This record gives sequence, structure tokens and C-alpha cells, in this order.
Amino acid sequence: MRGNMRAGVIDIGSRSIKLIIGEATGEGINILESLKNVVPIANDTFSKNRISQETINQTVNFINKYKSLLTEYEVSELKVIATTAVREAKNADIFCDSILRKTGLIVDILSVGDIVYYIDAYLTYKLKENYPIHSRNLLIAELGSASLDISIMEQGFTLLHTGLPLGILRLKQLMSSLNGNMEQVFEGTTEYIENEFNYFENSLPKLAINDIILVDENYSSFLQNILKTRHFPGEFFQITSEESQQILKNLADKNPREIIRDYKIPIETADTITAYAIILNIFFTLTNNSQIYILETSLAEAVLANILLELELSKKYNKTNQLISIAKNTCAKFKVDLKHAQCVAEISEMLFSGLKEQLGLKKDCLIHLLLAAWLHDIGMFIHNRSHHKHTEYIINSLNLSRLTAEEVKMIACIARYHRKALPNETHLLYNSLPRDKQIIVQKLSSLLRIANALDRSHKQKVKKVEVKINPRQDIQLQVYAEGNLTLESEDFQNKNNLFEEITGNKINLTLKN
Repeated sequence: MRGNMRAGVIDIGSRSIKLIIGEATGEGINILESLKNVVPIANDTFSKNRISQETINQTVNFINKYKSLLTEYEVSELKVIATTAVREAKNADIFCDSILRKTGLIVDILSVGDIVYYIDAYLTYKLKENYPIHSRNLLIAELGSASLDISIMEQGFTLLHTGLPLGILRLKQLMSSLNGNMEQVFEGTTEYIENEFNYFENSLPKLAINDIILVDENYSSFLQNILKTRHFPGEFFQITSEESQQILKNLADKNPREIIRDYKIPIETADTITAYAIILNIFFTLTNNSQIYILETSLAEAVLANILLELELSKKYNKTNQLISIAKNTCAKFKVDLKHAQCVAEISEMLFSGLKEQLGLKKDCLIHLLLAAWLHDIGMFIHNRSHHKHTEYIINSLNLSRLTAEEVKMIACIARYHRKALPNETHLLYNSLPRDKQIIVQKLSSLLRIANALDRSHKQKVKKVEVKINPRQDIQLQVYAEGNLTLESEDFQNKNNLFEEITGNKINLTLKN
């Protein structure tokens, strides 16, 4: 906890821009100010694929007004975030540049993985006294205006995260576009949501989900108005399948005017709460439990807590381990030889530890090498022939938590060059990278090629690799192994050329028993 420091978060959402200011206290966070102004960014993005200049100007005006309040509150740290509506706009770069030029603030466009990280860290903090979040298998969902972001957690480790196009605003636009009476529109909307969930279910890992936690900012406080017979205490509570069905039954045949009148729900919520109730009901099809948890909070509050309380998942659940957990689950999904993938990753890490100085690599490059090592054979799922090419485009399509699109490209390229041809001008993905990233790809690929060669038999004979460097800077790899390494030694001679070309030094094997 950072004393009495004050921090702020500006959340550029799909329908509004929010400002939240808070300070750390002995008991957690004290919210000092919370403001929201309507700016319908998603209307532009989802209808025209671009954010209009008028909307950009509105955004700039509100942010500049917020800056005065931030100064008044003596806020020392500020984070500006944006999510799906900005991320999916074709002119997102122009939008962010306009904000920077006219307000001086940098916009951090969060990926689904970023959102999952902030929510998970906040849940760990928020529920530490009430719920054992890291000893359960969980589906955690954060419902926004533009998307429904979902992560699957196995005792604290992420197996999968994805964003479904089921944001409340998207569903509102769908419902307004459907022709028919209220019953027909309700049925059509339900079918649309069910189809998205059917696709999602097909991608679920084979895991018994203990609980579902739905993170919601806008709707949960009104559920008791609809049920009338139940009061939900606090910000974290359970709702039963029967209660969820009753909520949907009460809303299904009512228009927004009737919902406002009967349940005292504000207009901006009344016109979308039926879609929320449909999603709530469908979640019960993913669990055998008769109850799911609802946590009433916001992404902005989670980010604010991260700043003020320096929330970090413990070392066990850090970024690297979370990404490797996702990679392992992806390997299982694509029927990769997991023992081989793990062996290549372990050898890659040993090589990196001993050779990073010779290659001029920074420590943060290790995660790119490890992920490429785990995923290098994923293309075998499509075909053995040219599987390295299949690997490249599969990895480039993955949603890897808290990595940029450029980093994912790098990992895809590193994995591609674990065998056969080296980079050339016909390789589009590699050539789309900046020159400094291309050389990192080559350096890391040179290590992956050697690591892969040392398990050529897929029998995990190599147990340990030590790096020795002589006065001429030539490298001797002392390999401790069990069994015959004839095949591995031959493949090593075929795969060490890139490393020798980059470093200008010879690299050889010494076999140890």
C-alpha cells in the first residue's frame, strides 16, 4: 500500500467516459470522486468501424475537464484505459494520437488478457477473506458494453481467456435491428446468445468448473428490485438458478417503459437488462451448481486498486507462469506432444541463461522464447508437412494474455524457424516486424533450433545443459543425458548454423553421463 497517495483512472468505455479518483487507506481504497459522461464511441465503431471526429472531440473535451479535477485532488498517478470499442476501431491509432496531442495523456488500449489480469488481481485482493479464489476451478466473466470477457482459471492459473461479442450495447443494437413483436425479438436474441455460447463451450478445456463469478457494474444492484422477495447483501453474493429464471420471466414480456415503471430501474439500464438476464441464465448451463456468484465492481476500480495497492499476483501466479499455463492448455487442445514441448522449453531456458550475454538479449526476451518452445509443434495438428508454417499462423491468431500484437508476431516467427528455412524476404509476418525485433527473432530462434535438436527423438534423454565459454569465446555445451544421443547430435550439427552465424563463434557438444 502506497501511503495516502491519490490516483485516478479515466476509463474510455463503449458508451461513456468515466473518471474515478481514490486514495489508499488502512482498510483498502477510499473512492473520493466518480464521474461519468456519455460518449457513444461504440455506436461509431460497430456501425462504421471508425470513431468519428465529433466523438473524438467530445472525448478530448471531457478528458480536459477531468484534468482540472485531477489537479484539484492532487492526483499523483493517472492511468487512461480503453477497451473493445476503441480496440476494434480501424482508426484507433488516430484516436489515441488525438488524445495525446490535445490532452497530453497516453491511452492504454487493454486486450482481453489485460482485463483478465486486472480483474483476477483485484478479485484475489477483494475476496481474500471471503472466497478461496486460488484453490478453485473458476469461470470468471466481466460483462461490458461491447464484450463479455471470460477466463477459465484452474486453481489460480489461466487456461483460457476470450472475449465474446455479447456486450450489452451490442445486444441492444441487435434487438433494435430484429423485426417482429416483443416475443419474437426476445426469442431471436436468446438464440443469438446461445449460438455464441455453443461456440465458446467447444473451446472449453476439459476441466470441472467449481464456480462461476460474474463481474458486473451496472445491473446486479437492480436484481432485488425485480425479485422483490430477496435482498442481496454487499458487493459479493450468490444468485440461484431459480432466481435467475424468475428474473428473466419477469422481464421477458416487458418493454423498457414497463421495466422502468415496475422495477424502478433507470432508463440507461432498463433497455438492456433483459439481455443481461438472458446471459445470466445461460451461464447456469456451464455449471452443475445451482448458484453462481456476482461481484458488483468495475474494471476502472480494479485498475485503480492495482495502482494504489500495487496489486500483484504472487510469484506463483506471475505473468510468465500464467502465459505458460495458457500455452500448455493450448498445446493440449491441439494434441501436441506435451513431454517434448516441456523438454524443449526447459532446454531453451538453460541455453538462454548461459548465452544471453553472448547474444545481447535482455531478460524479458525469455518469455517469448519459452512460449515459442511450448508451441513450436502446434502446426502438427493441421499436417506434418510444413508444420512450422502452420505453427506460425496458429500462434499469430492466439489471444496471449498481456502481450502486444507485435510480441505475438515475434513468438509466431521464433516458433516457425525452429526447423528448416531461415527468414527471407518472402516471409510476410517476419518482414512486418521492425528491424530490431527481427534480429531478436533470429537470436531466439537460434536457441530454439538447438533446444529442439537436443530432443530430436522426443524421448527427453537430455536432463541438463551447462554452457562453457573458452577464451576465444567459442561455446561448449556440456550435455548430461541418459541413453544414446546419436540422433540428437546429428540434428544439432544441422541446427547450430544460425547461432554460429549470429555470434561468429563455434558451438559444440560434449556429452556427459
